[in-house]
Amino acid sequence: ETHNPELTVLNSFFSPGIEKKSACTGLGLFYAFLSTIFFSVIALLVKKIENLHALEISAFRCFFQIIFLLPALIYNETGFLGPKGQRVFLFLRGLLGATGMILFFYAIQQMPLADATVIVFSNPVFTAIFARIFLKEKCTLWDLFFTVFTLTGVIIIARPPFLFGTHVSGIEHDYSSHIRGTVAAFASAITSASTFIVLRRMGKAVSYYLSAWYYAVIGLIVSVTVVCVMQEWRLPYCGLDRWLIILIGLLGIGGQTFLTKALQIEKAGPVAIIRTMDVVCAFIFQFVFLHHSPSWWSVGGAICVTLSTTGVGIQNAFVSILLTETSGANNGSPCYD
Repeated sequence: ETHNPELTVLNSFFSPGIEKKSACTGLGLFYAFLSTIFFSVIALLVKKIENLHALEISAFRCFFQIIFLLPALIYNETGFLGPKGQRVFLFLRGLLGATGMILFFYAIQQMPLADATVIVFSNPVFTAIFARIFLKEKCTLWDLFFTVFTLTGVIIIARPPFLFGTHVSGIEHDYSSHIRGTVAAFASAITSASTFIVLRRMGKAVSYYLSAWYYAVIGLIVSVTVVCVMQEWRLPYCGLDRWLIILIGLLGIGGQTFLTKALQIEKAGPVAIIRTMDVVCAFIFQFVFLHHSPSWWSVGGAICVTLSTTGVGIQNAFVSILLTETSGANNGSPCYD
């Protein structure tokens, strides 16, 4: 049976019916929820570590992931390079994913936790745009609306002086740090969206352990190289900081594994909606553990971004249903919910 590779990729992105369904209904969403909790806790721990550069925290996280991934790769006889036809995508997944992680950690250190998280998790909107570009799907007016609404939310959070005046409330440090964090978070959103497309492109052809392996190895190389060039390397404080670094590494393994599995067995829209729970967790953690009340500007920006990303998820789910119904009609078979 012949098929169009581009159509297969497109349908796998929007319509999971083509892929093998999970034995347990909702398992993919449960994986996505677990990854949300893990990544939210990681962000909080990064904020609590004060003496280390974001690059160094990234290096430690990747190092511990490598240590714990080695037994899994050896036990499953997965290998360390992956299928020849997928190695370019694995490299891109590792490079883009690691870059997004480093930028996110840096943003967390430069601005309030909730603000950084909101901007980074605007990535589903950019994922939708990239899906249209690389998966050959048409853009709709809704895509344009969600993009503009997301950028509005980012601007509200950034609060540039030429729009909001020189007195900016609700930031942690000086405004230059706040704007550096904003730029880093926005860049992280772009790289995360690109990673999402690469992961969906690979699908089930690559083990999720191997995907996480590339992420960790490339992240370690990039982090160590850059932090040494910047001469920012220093040992973490004894005691709590070192335990937090180990915990970041362990949670990173769990988060990456659950997210990759979620993307392999569940449609893009619902996963994107579940992942917006990171924003809720960030506001809760910032208020409860960091004792920093978010400003109304931050809340307004978060609402804009969250509504946009949720809208993208709903739109993708709707497109998936239409594709499934059309396929069923063309095949002369009924469609079941």
